Amino acid sequence: MTMFNIDPGPRPLGKSDIVVSPMAWGMWRFTGAVGPARALVEAALETGITLFDTADIYGTDTAAGFGSAEALFGQVLAEAPYLRERMVIATKGGIRPGIPYRSDRAYLTESVDASLSRMGIDRIDLYQIHRRDFLTHPQEVAKSLTAMVDAGKVRGIGVSNHSPAEVDALQAFLDLPILSTQPEFSPLHSAPLFDGTLDQAMAKDMAVLAWSPLGGGRLSDGAHPVGALLTEQGARFGVDAATAALSWAMVHPARIIPIIGSQNPDRIRAAAGALTVEWTPAEWYAVLQAGMGTPLP
Repeated sequence: MTMFNIDPGPRPLGKSDIVVSPMAWGMWRFTGAVGPARALVEAALETGITLFDTADIYGTDTAAGFGSAEALFGQVLAEAPYLRERMVIATKGGIRPGIPYRSDRAYLTESVDASLSRMGIDRIDLYQIHRRDFLTHPQEVAKSLTAMVDAGKVRGIGVSNHSPAEVDALQAFLDLPILSTQPEFSPLHSAPLFDGTLDQAMAKDMAVLAWSPLGGGRLSDGAHPVGALLTEQGARFGVDAATAALSWAMVHPARIIPIIGSQNPDRIRAAAGALTVEWTPAEWYAVLQAGMGTPLP
């Protein structure tokens, strides 16, 4: 019987010498005091996660406001600076409440400097354009990203929530490779399978960082039909539905790196179990079709 499993080892981040873990930890809901925040970071490291994903807009919906997730991460690093050498730090810029999108040269220049300052680091490993700014020509975005790299502020560049056409347009004006693309992807949001996102990533050797791999938490239990299938699959390998959902994304040949958004240390550690789950084609496609709510043609 054909079984698909996950390569548990580190891998290059796209066409680069940056090596990352097969899973990432995200800071969309990263808030609170430094002590508990540091516990989350250390739990991720203990799990084998080296890729840490944040954004300047994370925290905007909290009292601390815009930039607060990066600032809290910076406080953790200031308290335990030795952790930095074990991490690949990714952040994003380009969304500003009330605008909503900006990627012009002046804005991105200011944004990358602000992110560096908030996190208290000398260089960002992966800087991503968070969403496409329709009013900025991709040539201008390309010049901004190139300048960041040339100045030593950024090691590599990527995009988030970009269509394949938008990726192509940006890459046309770049001499640097776009290392990563970050789409929403889960059994409940399978569009990247059909819109060319994952095919482009494989063709161009781009890393795929999947946000919301648990469908906004809806796949964590058996209430949804997909959740029931994931619960059954996970039980065969001694893991829960959420962990099985991570593995479902990871067995795709694009070698998808799911971004774990949990703010619970035990939940973060449990995610390591995803590396042990195997899938037959029939099992994998059953989950896909349940998530789509319709059979494949």
